[in-house]
Amino acid sequence: MHPYRLLYPMRTYLVVSGHGGEANVMAADWVTIVSYEPFMVGVAIAPERTTHGLVKKYGEFVISVPSLEMLRDVWIAGTKKGPSKLKEMSITLVPSKSVKVPSIKEALANLECKVVDARDYGDHTWFVGEVVGYSYREEAFKDGKPNLKAKFLAHSAWTDFVTFCEEIYKTE
Repeated sequence: MHPYRLLYPMRTYLVVSGHGGEANVMAADWVTIVSYEPFMVGVAIAPERTTHGLVKKYGEFVISVPSLEMLRDVWIAGTKKGPSKLKEMSITLVPSKSVKVPSIKEALANLECKVVDARDYGDHTWFVGEVVGYSYREEAFKDGKPNLKAKFLAHSAWTDFVTFCEEIYKTE
């Protein structure tokens, strides 16, 4: 077993890149917040991925938050290569508010990012994007918290995905 699997389960996201006929979507687990103010997120993308070239070319990307209902699309985005896979997916690409890269209508949320840094670490490039716009489904985020009934997706092993239970454990 590779030791990076010891960090799983991890949330799974979709990364949208490019626009027009070049628009592409890939699945990514290696996504995290890197700054609160300004709000920035980072994503690790291998150079051989189509998304890598499109993020470098356009300097923008969108992080979309999928639900369990989007599992088939997440699998296609993570196992097939290039924009042609969009024909097999059931997602709807819609204009974003602040970037030219489209957002995913069916996603629970979309974070629109402009690249502020890109650095190579081993076999991946770490792209940091400042979040310049966003959209979300109100029913998925109530009172500033995720509504676990929305079935946020996490990746637990190669072909295995999970959602979060609705039981909340409080520290106080």
